[in-house]
Amino acid sequence: MILTLNKMLTKSSLEGEFFVEEIMNLQNESDIRGIAMDTQEYQANLTVSAVREIAAGIVNWLNKMEKKDELTVGVGRDSRLSGPELKEALIEELIHSGVNVYDFGLATTPALFMSTQFSQFSCDAGVMLTASHLPYYYNGIKVFSQKGGAEKEDITYILSHTEKRQGVTAGKLTEADLLTVYANNLVAKIRTASYKDTEKPLTGFKIVVDAGNGAGGFFTEKVLQVLGADTSGSQFLTPDGNFPNHIPNPDNKEAMRSIQDAVLTNHADLGVIFDTDVDRSAVVTKSGDVLNRNNLIAVLSRIVLTEHPGTSIVTNSPTSDHLKDFIESLDGKQVRYISGYRNVINKALELNHAGVDTQLAIETSGHAAFKENYFLDDGAYVIAKILMLLPKLQEEGKSLESLIADLKQPLETQEVRFKLEAENYRALGKKIIEQIVDIQIPGWQIDPENDEGIRFRLSQPYGQGWFLLRMSLHEPLLVLQIENDEKGYIVPVLKKMQQFLNNYPEVNQEKLTPLIANV
Repeated sequence: MILTLNKMLTKSSLEGEFFVEEIMNLQNESDIRGIAMDTQEYQANLTVSAVREIAAGIVNWLNKMEKKDELTVGVGRDSRLSGPELKEALIEELIHSGVNVYDFGLATTPALFMSTQFSQFSCDAGVMLTASHLPYYYNGIKVFSQKGGAEKEDITYILSHTEKRQGVTAGKLTEADLLTVYANNLVAKIRTASYKDTEKPLTGFKIVVDAGNGAGGFFTEKVLQVLGADTSGSQFLTPDGNFPNHIPNPDNKEAMRSIQDAVLTNHADLGVIFDTDVDRSAVVTKSGDVLNRNNLIAVLSRIVLTEHPGTSIVTNSPTSDHLKDFIESLDGKQVRYISGYRNVINKALELNHAGVDTQLAIETSGHAAFKENYFLDDGAYVIAKILMLLPKLQEEGKSLESLIADLKQPLETQEVRFKLEAENYRALGKKIIEQIVDIQIPGWQIDPENDEGIRFRLSQPYGQGWFLLRMSLHEPLLVLQIENDEKGYIVPVLKKMQQFLNNYPEVNQEKLTPLIANV
């Protein structure tokens, strides 16, 4: 059988079961992702049969950890078209395995974790069907225990231990409204933290939400309106797995233009945008300025450094040098670490365990996790932290932009992704990164404060800035990110990179060529 994707699964014609080595290919670091719907280009591999196998693996993983006579698991999904069918299969297999199940229906990833903490549910695990911002034909599974998100080794165990339990009494099924409980918890926290002694501290504020037809539409009615905000002008709140308006991704330019337009058209005080499963978010200010990536990290850093002076903040590696200067100017410390939300969270946990107070772990993609919130990457909680501050800022005549007025912005930025057309693409990427260490170009100096790929500081004759060359976490790509504080120096750096990469014919430079052509 010819596989369309490396991750394609085949079904055994004799047993109707998935081979272990094939189902293992659904692992995406610390979660599970695959094609859930056949398309002209792709054949589904995250099928009903695969989900049944995975459900059995989740039960075996829980039994290994919990060693309890009775297990309870909460299950939810985002708005994807494949969600209802896969959820039904997941729940059915869990019940047949003797597990009691809460069917939470449409939910968010952070809410599923909180189902393990809320006393009315006390789930031993929360299981969320989602593939974040990926196209409509994808789906995936994220798993949480009461201690936090599953790690890479946990997912490996789940996918490699799919034997089904025999002779057990079937569990019971209960339908429950998780989102309302989760929203009420957010509302209570915002009220408590607000300096206004009122049930509706957001009265007088106009806040528009863009849910991208994902699972985040609840935030308008169940959080903002309850707190007194006017949410007229909010858009794409209705769950629709076709994602007909734009990709639900705060890191996507089209999505961000959409919420910017909504803010300016409706003369809103704030715009909020979520990804599909609400573990990421970004905001747009009254003036239409986007607070995402480095800017969002800066805003949240100022908040946590006000609450916890001197704390450390873990970020992923592609953050600007200006962000480091900003955090240090507030007497904080930035720790740049490997990309991947679990990586930055685990680094923060490691630092705290070592006695280094670390209150925030955040990626430029928008994944942000606070120590005070179980180090859960929760897009709605990020917005809650900003909403806690908003009334006070207004009272003082300040804006959100004022929080990062001292954050210098680069004059030019560029990202280029190079496809690695080699069977062992990771070995090729590693070789390139190792060999660029020896490059001798005046004005290029290796930055030692880096744990991912290789980072160079740039000086004359290449302006003033930096670039980072790293492997993509999940795709056969080398990613080059460049920032410069002087105009006209991006292309000279790209030309030098082209000369260097010409030594590696398996590096596809088609994304680079148009950027330097005729320049």
